[in-house]
Amino acid sequence: MSLDIQHLSAAHRFETTVDGVTCELNYSLQDRIMTITHTGVPEAVGGRGIAGELVRAAFETARKEGWKVVPACSYARVWSERHPEYAELRA
Repeated sequence: MSLDIQHLSAAHRFETTVDGVTCELNYSLQDRIMTITHTGVPEAVGGRGIAGELVRAAFETARKEGWKVVPACSYARVWSERHPEYAELRA
């Protein structure tokens, strides 16, 4: 699935719309550390890998910006454990 994920940097949020439903990942940023606080995919569009793509977009942005990541939300934490290629970004 190809998603159009937008990084709304001023809002500290990544979001995409699937079938008219907004899905999001929220984070805080302090001292170049991105803390992922929430990943939300409504049930109506769940099970399609959307949350994983939102987390991947966040980690890729952190890599590009030179940030470290704290996956504080449970989904992001499990995702990061399953993707060792992003281990060097974990704070």
